[in-house]
Amino acid sequence: MSASPLSETPFPAPVLAKVIVTKVFVRGLKVEAEIGVYDHEHGRVQPLVIDVELDVAASHCEQLGDTVNYETIRTAAQDIAAAGHIDLVETFAERLAQACFDDHRVTRARVRVEKPLALAPHAAAAGVEITAVRG
Repeated sequence: MSASPLSETPFPAPVLAKVIVTKVFVRGLKVEAEIGVYDHEHGRVQPLVIDVELDVAASHCEQLGDTVNYETIRTAAQDIAAAGHIDLVETFAERLAQACFDDHRVTRARVRVEKPLALAPHAAAAGVEITAVRG
């Protein structure tokens, strides 16, 4: 019985890949915020659901300091909410994207902010998604 063609083919040498971009993300982050333009939205908090995706110029990450800690995203969102009333989810998203650029390794930020109660019960959520790049 002859050897199979696979056994006769030597395995190629491993290719060492270089990581160009690391994506750091947080999905479904829940934050309570005073947000909205309508009178009934002033003076009360409502839930927001936030997704963030960051492009990070980082490679060969072996320690937390080698990349963006996603806890900083949570903290930034909570700090923005705690700072006081915001009229528009667009403003919230822009402030959160800007906070993400505090880390010099972040090259792009995609921020999605949903207001689950905005059109309830007719829609699951309404909101905005922005993409910002380091300028």
